Amino acid sequence: MADAVEMTDVAQSLARVRAEIAAACREAGRAPDSVTLIAVSKTFGVESIEPVIAAGQRVFGENRVAEAKGKWPALRQRHPDIELHLIGSLQSNKVRDAVALFDCIHSLDRPSLASELRKEMTRAGRSPRLFVQINTGAEPQKGGVLPEEADGFLGACRTQYGLTVEGLMCIPPLEEAPAPHFALTAKIAARNGLKQLSMGMSADFAAAVAFGATHVRVGTAIFGDRVKP
Repeated sequence: MADAVEMTDVAQSLARVRAEIAAACREAGRAPDSVTLIAVSKTFGVESIEPVIAAGQRVFGENRVAEAKGKWPALRQRHPDIELHLIGSLQSNKVRDAVALFDCIHSLDRPSLASELRKEMTRAGRSPRLFVQINTGAEPQKGGVLPEEADGFLGACRTQYGLTVEGLMCIPPLEEAPAPHFALTAKIAARNGLKQLSMGMSADFAAAVAFGATHVRVGTAIFGDRVKP
């Protein structure tokens, strides 16, 4: 009975988030299917993820390569249509595992990582889709390319490293209004011909949709509060 209640709760939470995304799209004059919902399953185990899959969700996000490696290979054997996104920072020594495991990497943010990704993608014959992370708040504790350096880095990714970048990702500072950060990221994307924007989380995804987000990363609103390790 407890499992049935949990599945019902998850299904309702997922439906609520999808409805809110659809409403935000209508408000922005966009089609609801122009936004991909990424269910952020970091810190949650297989037993919490399975009900979300059962409720119809197929796109998931993880922050850490090692954590994802421990739970997703078995899940994907059972659900081969799952799409997995790395939304957390990527260390160079985890590139091989990341390229093997993820369909999309949102946190390309430095030349050394671009170089390692190119080498591993060539070696493995596998090319995850790539987003460049922009540190719109210039926060020293966060990864990401500074806004004023974004054009040069994107150019280097294309010409020097031979990488195809599909879009940009940002995480606004917690203590600041997110809208200016979404607007800045969208402006950088537009002038570089990028149409994909990974912006918005549980608390602000509606605002992100208004500024053109194509991917929103929602965890708490679907899975509930995270248990701190």
